[in-house]
Amino acid sequence: MSGEVLSQSEIDALLSALSTGEMDADELKKEQSEKKVKVYDFKRALRFSKDQIRSLTRIHENFARLLTTFFSAQLRTYVQISVASADQIPYEEFIRSIPKMTILNVFEVPPLNGRILMEINPNVAYAMMDRLMGGKGSSINKVDNLTEIETKIMSATFERAFENLREAWSTIADIDPLLADFEVNPQFLQMVSPNETVVVISLNTTIGETSGMINICIPHVVLEPIIPKLSVHYWMQTDKKEREPEVIAKIERNIHKAEVPVICELGSSDIAIQDFLSLGVGDVIELTQVIDQPLIIKIGDIPKFLGQPGKMNKKLAIQILDTVKGGDGDNER
Repeated sequence: MSGEVLSQSEIDALLSALSTGEMDADELKKEQSEKKVKVYDFKRALRFSKDQIRSLTRIHENFARLLTTFFSAQLRTYVQISVASADQIPYEEFIRSIPKMTILNVFEVPPLNGRILMEINPNVAYAMMDRLMGGKGSSINKVDNLTEIETKIMSATFERAFENLREAWSTIADIDPLLADFEVNPQFLQMVSPNETVVVISLNTTIGETSGMINICIPHVVLEPIIPKLSVHYWMQTDKKEREPEVIAKIERNIHKAEVPVICELGSSDIAIQDFLSLGVGDVIELTQVIDQPLIIKIGDIPKFLGQPGKMNKKLAIQILDTVKGGDGDNER
């Protein structure tokens, strides 16, 4: 049976009404047996499944942890950031839900289309700025009178903080966040149409003794190309897949055709810089290699064989005498 989830207070009130006789249990059963009609609001179209919203929540829980670490290091005070909720709502509804004067950072996330909005409650923003300026982290709300210096400090701080989104999103997209705009009045900010569905991730934020919210607004147009990656199937699939025999045979053929360098060392020597600079034509350098000892043959800079030099068909050659025991290539051919 489907229905709305009741809070504990609503459950207590319902039980109280049944016990006092204000509500008849038989009538309640009769109402439940009747066919229910659920009203659908076409202005509030649900374009993301619950599964996809849960995936976005997991991603931004990681983002919240990264922000906690970043701001703790920057502000050198107690910082705690956690995901409070993740909902899909019309863009117009989101704009109405935030303060009339607040801190708004608009980011582009190439190669994805569209822009992401990060709204920071003024109390939180001013507490951060106060700490950056050497204060105790106290908060005053005068967002409508931001100076150019305050604007620069805030925008630079949040631009560096938002770079953590690259790591948080690395499992679904390789993005490069860029600060595109800084605004304080949401009425002047029209990223998408009012009825466009957006996902709003709300973060509970505590800076010292100051608390507030950070809201991240992601339009559907940004997430549309990567929606398949938000499904459980994508997250649960493993990378270990059985290769087809044809694929294995093709890889083997390509490996057999691969060329590797074969190097035979005649010996080595250590000389002083002064002796090296004074070398001339006809000088002799004594090598550490004894003439009656086999030479080392390297395959791709790895010692693999022992051999002796000679000639074959009037060309220099090396005859393999034995394999090199131990080391990286002991079990390799």
